[in-house]
Amino acid sequence: MSRVVLITGGSRGIGLACAERFAALGDKVAVTYNSSPPPPQFFGVKCDVTDTAQVDAAFTAIEAHFGPVEILVSNAGVTKDTLLLRMSETDFAGVLDANLTGTFRVVKRATQGMLRARKGRIILMSSVVGLLGSAGQANYAASKAGLVGFARSLARELGSRSITVNVVAPGPVETDMTASLGQERLDQISASVPLARMATTDEIAGVVAFLAGPDAAYITGAVIPVDGGLGMGH
Repeated sequence: MSRVVLITGGSRGIGLACAERFAALGDKVAVTYNSSPPPPQFFGVKCDVTDTAQVDAAFTAIEAHFGPVEILVSNAGVTKDTLLLRMSETDFAGVLDANLTGTFRVVKRATQGMLRARKGRIILMSSVVGLLGSAGQANYAASKAGLVGFARSLARELGSRSITVNVVAPGPVETDMTASLGQERLDQISASVPLARMATTDEIAGVVAFLAGPDAAYITGAVIPVDGGLGMGH
């Protein structure tokens, strides 16, 4: 049966790959975006996840178009990288508001329908950086690490309602953003990964789709690394 899927930050990169994967499975896919809209085959809703009113309005629009959200992929996020002594409070708080508190806003709204239906899948997009750490990314790492505690708390809280909550932690991924780093830097990143390459966005999307599918019905509170071995042991 076709499911209603929402992917935040779904107009490019990992989010778009997830949208395409779910659409290929025959699901009804809605995506939120902040600047560039998604391809026309997806139901796009402009939404800033740092604004509770916009989050509620986005869900209201999706529910009117498709019905209640059954699968949520919380993928929207930002980076403001700099060394700690140069990092302003605004740099730190802004990244946490978008990546961690933004996820809280979206998940809280999604669970309203899931609790009524007594089923649902919630997948949060973290990062190997949240487990391994990265110089110059204290704000980003803190936000992504926070998702693990958030997800595991919700997995315990919502499990009796057949709602699973899991985390995907990608390593380096081939996207338009990483392509701008230049070949020399990309080679350095790949050399640090045991598999000696970066992931494709479709490899991340495949794990997300698995966590939303029937074979993952008994998986909750898990952190799934898709990082080529970069963060093993964490």
